[in-house]
Amino acid sequence: MKVALLISGGVDSSVALKILKDQGHDVTAFYLKIWLQDEFSFLGNCPWEEDVEYVTKVCSQLGVPFNIVPMQNEYWDKVVSYTIREVESGRTPNPDIFCNAFIKFGLFYDKIDHSYERIATGHYAARAEINGRYALKLTPDSVKDQTYFLSYLSQDQLKRAMFPLGDADKKEVRRIAAEANLPTKDKKDSQGICFLGQIKFKDFLKQHLGTRPGDLVDIETGRVMGKHEGYYFFTIGQRQGIGLNKGPWYVVAKDAANNIIYISNNKDLVEKDKDHFYITNFNWFLNRFPDNRNLRVKIRHGARSYKCTAEQLADDYGIIQLETTDYGIAPGQYAVFYQDNICLGAAMIAEPRVTL
Repeated sequence: MKVALLISGGVDSSVALKILKDQGHDVTAFYLKIWLQDEFSFLGNCPWEEDVEYVTKVCSQLGVPFNIVPMQNEYWDKVVSYTIREVESGRTPNPDIFCNAFIKFGLFYDKIDHSYERIATGHYAARAEINGRYALKLTPDSVKDQTYFLSYLSQDQLKRAMFPLGDADKKEVRRIAAEANLPTKDKKDSQGICFLGQIKFKDFLKQHLGTRPGDLVDIETGRVMGKHEGYYFFTIGQRQGIGLNKGPWYVVAKDAANNIIYISNNKDLVEKDKDHFYITNFNWFLNRFPDNRNLRVKIRHGARSYKCTAEQLADDYGIIQLETTDYGIAPGQYAVFYQDNICLGAAMIAEPRVTL
């Protein structure tokens, strides 16, 4: 097939490219250049320049054509502005999920020749077809599995998607890279939010939202204990970075409207240990609210998932009951659901709705 592979300059997408080439596909590599990496060049060398050096070497070795695709405006409109808006509202965004749904498998397709039959990536994920619809399947590497980040793809996007690493784990990927002597064989995995590269999230927020001095208030006494630079720099349960003596201090509540951060020495006041939460903005791959047979949920990327039950309360609203508790459930995050080894899709964690 004619395949467009999104290459990042890392070992995973490099090995994915090699696999496609070895399978005989007509493949072209594309690197998505995003503007934030230029904007933050004052922090040091732009990471995209190093990425492109690796990509150039890999594509040259494998004999694959390579193109750089500028998508600065699209990233701003669909991912960056969403992230800023969610943080400013006091919610916890997940830009990586939006990046995949709206950019990598979305607007990128409009940038290329539609003779490409598939869009491939180096994600650790596999595609499954169930009763005429597409879903995702877990991969052998439970730690690296990236179905969480792909859980908001549409049916059209899944139909075009191709995941060459669907049967691999990280150890296997490193082995293939070493045997082929790929330039990325020893390159470390990237960390953090997709569009930030090496930029710290706090630096990103400070660049776009600036600082808004406010009070750090002891929630038990009402005393102002110090100042902060803006409520959006803090998360509930946070312990580091508060900057006060006589700690440890914990962030126990945020008043975004009045720019107040409530703190306490008492960790028990942190209301993040929850055994249930509410969901909205569903994206079900199999076009139905999931039943409770062997149902599990991930609240963040990683190997950990929870056994749960789900109940639909309205067309766009439901409640999830966990078998245990989780320390870190926040509105704006995404919950991703699984039955056995199949990813069923995702929903956004919502605030409780008041019913009369």
